[in-house]
Formats: sequence, structure tokens, C-alpha cells
Amino acid sequence: MNNMADARPIARSSGCSVFQFRNETGDGTMTVYEVFPGVELIYNDFHMNCYDSDYKPEADLFCIDHCREGRLEYPAKSDAYSYVEAGDLKFDRRLTHTGKFDMPLSHYHGITVAVDMKIAEHSIHEQIKDFPVDLRELQKKFCKDAHPAVIHNAGSMEHIFGELYAVPQNIKIPYFRIKILELFLYMYALELPKEPTEKPYFYRTQVEKTKAIKEFLAEHKQENYTQEQLAEKFDIPITAMKNCFKSVYGMPIGSWLMQYRMNYAAEILIANRDISITELAGEVGYDSPSKFAIAFRKIMGMSPTEYRSRKTSCLIGTKRTARSGKTK
Repeated sequence: MNNMADARPIARSSGCSVFQFRNETGDGTMTVYEVFPGVELIYNDFHMNCYDSDYKPEADLFCIDHCREGRLEYPAKSDAYSYVEAGDLKFDRRLTHTGKFDMPLSHYHGITVAVDMKIAEHSIHEQIKDFPVDLRELQKKFCKDAHPAVIHNAGSMEHIFGELYAVPQNIKIPYFRIKILELFLYMYALELPKEPTEKPYFYRTQVEKTKAIKEFLAEHKQENYTQEQLAEKFDIPITAMKNCFKSVYGMPIGSWLMQYRMNYAAEILIANRDISITELAGEVGYDSPSKFAIAFRKIMGMSPTEYRSRKTSCLIGTKRTARSGKTK
């Protein structure tokens, strides 16, 4: 069903195929199960910043994407973008699935139910007599135009998808069949609000400036800039900058910067054991070691000194175990 021309098959067995995606930013896998003729269940596990897709659907598709972890940028309309986050459901015909897809948190994990309408609308009814769901009506209900539609924080369907992430190998296919039928029935009965609440979308220029701000802050982590200075430097209204940054990266600018700095500091604490806490504080924009220690504890759950001591002890223990294993 799926055009995997830009992916490399790495495993195949009865009813299951695994495809690998790779570029300079990382890699990812899609594990595809054929559940019914024309219906696939796909596990998506990506650890990359972005992916250039040349995918073009070869059939009339209806895809239901559940995001478990991470974040994914998608075209909300012409030259505008919005974001899928954990707990969201995206309904999509894959008509705008060509081009660059960004994963702002550098990972995305979730499930896709992909339906080939021409095949599935017959196979489902052939196998399940009197099944009340019309897949064509379901597609029209959730996909009114070419661009994806999203239900944010879709807690009412979480029980269906949540149970699909840990299924024993010996019952996978029959279990998938039950859950997909349950999903179709639930969507059939679900009453959508007449005026659904949409998260804001942002135009390409706003998104590009927001990503440039993030890169600038990462490259200048030892310096401190006010949000007013950033908005002026990148020529973007401050309210739009704040809203767009939070939508792209899932948190306010200040929270993202603190997390980035503390993760960087944690790496340096182990890589350079001679660096002092005072010197490291300066490298990540703090003029006070005590303020740095407070921020570090907030993110890492312990002081910089405790972190270095624990991680160093673990590394020494691992090396000793490795050496003792070699001498046996």
C-alpha cells in the first residue's frame, strides 16, 4: 500500500515488514503489519531532526496517526504549519505528504492506521458481516480537504491506541484486528464539535525565524538575551515569537533554553572532569555558581557536583567490569 521508495527494507516476514530511514540528522524505522486487506498498522520510531519525503500516494488513502512521544510539524494549509504532539490524533489522506518534515524535539514515536479505501471498504465487510461503519463516510467526516485534520489531546481514544504499544508477539495480528475495528466503530459514533477548537498555525516565515532563534540561542548559550532583543534581532513581533516558539518546541523560550543549557552542562561535567563549577556556570550563561546549581538541580534532580560524582562512579564501574571480562 505504502510507497517506500525512499526507505530501505531491513526485515520481512509473514504479514510484517520493517523499513529504515536515514539521513545526516539521524535514523528511523517503520514496522508495518498487514491487518486486513487494505488496512495496515504501522509503528513509527524516528530519531532525527527532519526528513525529506518524496512520498506520493498511489491509492485513495485514509490515515490515522497517533503521536505517543515527540513532536511533528505538518502543513495546516498553504504555506502554514502546525504541530502534532503527544496524545494528538492526525487524520490525513497523504495528499500533502511530499517535502520536508521537521521533528523539533529530534524524535517522534507513534502508530499509523493506513487504509487503502478501494480495497478496505470491501474486505472489511467481507470478513465482518453487517459491520455498520461506512469507511467512505468516515473519511469524509474526519478528512474534509487535502490538508490534515487534528484532534488535540484525544483522551477519549487513548485507551484504543495505548493498548497497542505492548502486544505479545503470538497474538499481534488478531489483536490488531479487534482494536482497528474498535477504532472504526468509535470514530463512527464520535460526535465532532460543530466548531472544533483549532490550535494556532504559523506561516512559513514565522516558523523559519523561530527555528533561527533556537539555533542562535544554542550557539550563544553563554550569553543572555531578553525576548525583546530576540524579537528585534529577528524582526518578528514578540507575541508571535512566543506563541510560535511554544508551538514548535512544546515549551516557552526560557524553559527550552534552561533545559538545553543544563543538558549541555551535564555532558561537559563528564567529558571534562577538570572544569570547575564556576567556569562551567559561565559557559552556560550564569554569572553565579549558586544560581547555576539551582537551575541544574531543577532539570537533573541533583547538584552538578552530585551528578559528576555519580556518573563518574558509574563509568569507572563499567570500565572495571569490562576489564575483568577481558581477563577471564
